[in-house]
Amino acid sequence: MALLVLVRHGESQWNRENRFTGWVDVPLTETGRQEAAHAGELLRGMHFDLAFSSTLQRANETLDIVLRAIGLTTIPIARDEALNERHYGDLQGLDKAETAAKFGADQVHIWRRSFDVAPPNGESLKDTAARTLPYFERVIVPEIKAGKHVLVAAHGNSLRSIVMHLDQLTKEQVMELNIPTGVPIVYDLDPEMHIRSKRILGR
Repeated sequence: MALLVLVRHGESQWNRENRFTGWVDVPLTETGRQEAAHAGELLRGMHFDLAFSSTLQRANETLDIVLRAIGLTTIPIARDEALNERHYGDLQGLDKAETAAKFGADQVHIWRRSFDVAPPNGESLKDTAARTLPYFERVIVPEIKAGKHVLVAAHGNSLRSIVMHLDQLTKEQVMELNIPTGVPIVYDLDPEMHIRSKRILGR
C-alpha cells in the first residue's frame, strides 16, 4: 500500500481579492495559513516519506505548515515548476468579476474550466498537464510504486491535471472538477497505480 496525498495551497492574497494568479508569486493570507494548519491536523498520524511542491511561495508555505502540524519537518522535499499553477497569460492580476463583465461569463468559465481552451497568451489545462504529468510520471510515480507515502502541495490546475489522470476523467467531467484550498485528497494506491480508495478529508 502507498499513499498519495494532494493538497492545494491555502487561500492566497489574490484568491481573497478574486484575481487570476497563475505564476505570480503571491503569499498566503492568514486564512490560508489557518487552512494549511487545518489540513495538517487532518493528516496527523499519517507518515510521509517525501514531499513535492511547486516553486511558488503559496504552495511552499502551505507544505511547510502542513509538515510542522504533522510533526514531519525533516523529510526530503522536491520543488519543481512543473507543479506550478497554470499560467493565465493576459488574465494574470485581473479581477475575475471584471474580466467576466468584459469578456462574458461563459467565455471566462471556458478559460477557467475547459480542458483545451487557453486564455490569451496563457495555458489551458491541457498545456498545464503537458508539463505536470510527465514530471508526475517520471519523478513521483516511481516513489509510489516503491511503496512510499507521498505528499504533494500544489495548485488548483496542476492538481486538476493529476486528478484527471488518476480518476480517468473525460474533458467534459474535468470542467466540473474544483480543488478546494487546504483540503487533502488521499489516494490509497497499489503498486500498479490502481486506486484502492480515495478520500477527501474534512468534507
